[in-house]
Amino acid sequence: MRNLILFIRRHANLLLFFLLEGICLILISRTQTLQGNSLLSSANAVSGALYQKREDVLYYFSLKKINDSLLQENARLRQLFALATHSVDTFSDEVKDFPLTSTTVDSRQIIQYAKYTYRSARVINNSVTAENNYITINRGAKSGIRKNMAVLSASGAVGRVIQVSDNFATVLSILNVKQEISAKLSDGNIGSVGWEEGNPDILLLKNIPQQIEVKIGDSVYTSSYSFFPPGVLIGTVTKKFLIRKNNLQLLYLKPATNFRNLNYVYVVENSMLEERRILEDSTQRKK
Repeated sequence: MRNLILFIRRHANLLLFFLLEGICLILISRTQTLQGNSLLSSANAVSGALYQKREDVLYYFSLKKINDSLLQENARLRQLFALATHSVDTFSDEVKDFPLTSTTVDSRQIIQYAKYTYRSARVINNSVTAENNYITINRGAKSGIRKNMAVLSASGAVGRVIQVSDNFATVLSILNVKQEISAKLSDGNIGSVGWEEGNPDILLLKNIPQQIEVKIGDSVYTSSYSFFPPGVLIGTVTKKFLIRKNNLQLLYLKPATNFRNLNYVYVVENSMLEERRILEDSTQRKK
C-alpha cells in the first residue's frame, strides 16, 4: 500500500494529465463535431481490428474441429453418392418396395442398405519411398474399421487396410510391390496397376493391348474386380511404352493421390466383400 502511495505521489502530474486527456476524448467523442466523428471512427477501426485478430486466433485453434466436421460431411455425401450410383438391386426387399423418391424412407434409413459405407480418418504416419509403403490412421476396430477395407483420399485411390487395433489401423499403400490393382481405362479396357519402386510420383499400368488407343492425359480408374469401389481415380497417363515381345503397352501414370502430403483419408466398407471373398476362396479350393 505504501509503495502504491509513493508511486502516485511520484507520478501525480503524469497521471493527472492522462485522466484529463481521457475526459477530453470522451467529451469530444460525444459531440457531433468533425473531431468527434473522426475520433469515434478511429476508435471503431481500432476495436474492429482487435476483434478481427481475436477471431483469427479463435478460428486457427478451431481448425481441427472444422476439418473433422468437413470430413464427416464429405463421408456422408460420398455415402449418398454411392447409394445413388448403384442399382436398387443392392437393397433389401424391404427397401425395394419403396421408390427412392418416397418420403416414407429418408436418406438416413436408406443409407444402411447401401453397398459402401465411408468413414473418415486422419493419417498419423506415412512412408513413400520404401519397397512397401504403409500408412497409419487414427481409426480402428472401435470405429468399425476392419481388414481388407479400401482406403481413398479426396482425389483418388490410396490402399488397403491390413492390420487393425482398437484405435488404429495400418494401410498398405498402392505404392508397394506386393500387390497390383485391377484397373480400367475410360473405354473399359482392363489392366493392372503396379508401382515403380522408389518414386511415389509414378505408377505403371500393364497388360494393355497394342491396338487399344491411349492418349496422354487419359484417366485410369479402379475396376469392379479390385477391392476398391469401381470408378475411383487411380491416376492419369503421362507416358506410353510398347513392349514389342508381347505387343502390350506399358503406361506410366501420375497418381491421383499426392502421397507426399496425405493428411486425411476415407475408409470404405463393402458390405458384400466378405461374401464374395468366401465364395471365391471356396471356388479356388475346389479346383
